Amino acid sequence: MKTAIFASLLAAVSAFAPASQKVAQTTSLSAFEEELGVQPPLGLWDPFGLLNGADQERFERLRYVEIKHGRIAQLAFLGNILPRAGIYLPGNIDYSGDAFSSYPHGIAAIKGPDAIPFEGIGQIICFIGFLEITFMKDVPGTGNEFVGDFRNGFIDFGWDTFSEEEKLSKRAIELNNGRAAQLGILGLMVHEEIQKIGYDADLPIIDTFRKQRVSKKGLVAASLGGNLFIKHLDLSVEAMSWKVARS
Repeated sequence: MKTAIFASLLAAVSAFAPASQKVAQTTSLSAFEEELGVQPPLGLWDPFGLLNGADQERFERLRYVEIKHGRIAQLAFLGNILPRAGIYLPGNIDYSGDAFSSYPHGIAAIKGPDAIPFEGIGQIICFIGFLEITFMKDVPGTGNEFVGDFRNGFIDFGWDTFSEEEKLSKRAIELNNGRAAQLGILGLMVHEEIQKIGYDADLPIIDTFRKQRVSKKGLVAASLGGNLFIKHLDLSVEAMSWKVARS
């Protein structure tokens, strides 16, 4: 478990590492220096050589995986901190009368003496599989514009009303939010592990969510809190981009 977390942390951190100062670069790396996500002050960084000798198809496959992992990590991060702040779905999770709040958060929710029963975990896995084979994929010939575009001619949410500059900005924001969320959920996983050795670090963001919670409107507060958190990340990324542009 610890080895897996360490390896995943190294892979995620590589996305945030500063651009290499070495002059010598491979031709394949130079070919991708103008791609979305290669932006100041991070630059292009490939410490594991995943792009060595890669063509555009290989790059797009890696970008597809990065975007998808980022989206999952954003959901995982919010799904982890909201229960920690005491925000749960209303009602019961089963017909036996067990409330959503009766189960622990984090890894303990799926592993341990108080974990969700196997039947419940099986339903979650089946639901994820359903999404994977139906909605969460790029269907060719449906008008998708870029790697990770899962509209598939079905959902738009006003995307076509944005200018090309706005589209690039929003895609960059999503990419950066996904990278941050991958580090965030890994940090929470590490936090759970270090608690076992007697170290319990403070998590200020959870205190913030607790203060925003409103008595019987836990679900509404969770939704608003999640939107505010994502909006804060969006503004932070835009502010960073503005400062870089001015410098």
